[in-house]
Amino acid sequence: MLAPYACQPDESRGRLYPERMSTFRSPFQRDRDRIIHSSAFRRLKHKTQVFVEHEGDYYRTRLTHTIEVAQVARTIAGTLGLNVELAEAIALAHDLGHPPFGHTGEDALHDLMAPYGGFDHNAQAIRIVTRLERHYADFDGLNLTWETLEGIAKHNGPVIGPHASGSHAVKEGGEMPYALAQFNAEYDLELHTHASAEAQVAAVADDVAYNHHDLHDGLRAGLFTEADLMDLPVTGPCFEEVDRLYPDLDPTRRRHEALRRVFGVMVEDVIAVAQNRLTSSQPQSAQAIRDMDGPIIRFSKPLYQNLKAIKSFLFTRMYRAPTVVVERKRVTAMINDLFPLFLKDPSQLPAEWHADVARARNETELARVVLDYVAGMTDRFAIQEHERLCG
Repeated sequence: MLAPYACQPDESRGRLYPERMSTFRSPFQRDRDRIIHSSAFRRLKHKTQVFVEHEGDYYRTRLTHTIEVAQVARTIAGTLGLNVELAEAIALAHDLGHPPFGHTGEDALHDLMAPYGGFDHNAQAIRIVTRLERHYADFDGLNLTWETLEGIAKHNGPVIGPHASGSHAVKEGGEMPYALAQFNAEYDLELHTHASAEAQVAAVADDVAYNHHDLHDGLRAGLFTEADLMDLPVTGPCFEEVDRLYPDLDPTRRRHEALRRVFGVMVEDVIAVAQNRLTSSQPQSAQAIRDMDGPIIRFSKPLYQNLKAIKSFLFTRMYRAPTVVVERKRVTAMINDLFPLFLKDPSQLPAEWHADVARARNETELARVVLDYVAGMTDRFAIQEHERLCG
């Protein structure tokens, strides 16, 4: 039983290329399954969040992060009466567009692509699921439903218009990312509105997951200690509760018990805020959610401020830790070597990319082909290609 403001499978706006309905699966279930079976999804196994892949087997990869996001999204969506399959599909696809080396690789490609329409990982995810996955006989891409594509493109909020905000929003007078503008011209995703509640759930589940696991990975890497977390909001009270209930707990169990409480605080806060807002606004359709002037799924203001303090701590102690900064410089140099090399001599690209190169009518289109190739690399493959081509 879905709430009236949930996305109803039988009311989907359909697919760019019409298909027969499945006998056993809803449209959003099919989307989820196609994403899981895609090549881009498998590559997430060897793409990393903060640490480069070879630094340790216990750190999160994009794949483990994505699975955690999908689990949180299912929990929140199910509690709120939303379409769990759609929320899960968007969560599983939300990081498909990330290049190798996490946000460091994205920053490098953003600078390199500045003359050619820029780079944005949400826009690149749309390009992957609509063009670059080439396995089906009748179409390029995965031919996902409009609702799933909308969620991938704008789960962080409207991309254009008066309500656009956040890192993926187009500033006034700015240009939309090339990949997103190209597809949106063909299939309007209504980028000026908010996304469905299911997409908003996927976005906040992303925040929950990385706030939790970056604390865990930073502790494991020795970039800070549990004692440092005692002075922060949320984490400090969670450790204090564990110490009160289990005074002699060994360090590993203590860490796990405290961080799972941090996880619970975030999820319970999101659900409580959403239930209150949904009760007061009484939206009667999925479109009513899209037409609101702000997101319906979000953290409470007090918790949001507390999480800002945690993120500030992580930025200083983890994302800009000296060892991480050294690695950032190293992998940025790799991207800065590989991209111009392929752009100058596209014959260096694998044979299956030569047809795309031949279709490029100008330098911008050629740069997009090179970007598609480099952004699709895993950390390991990018390192291997750099060693092969650059020594």
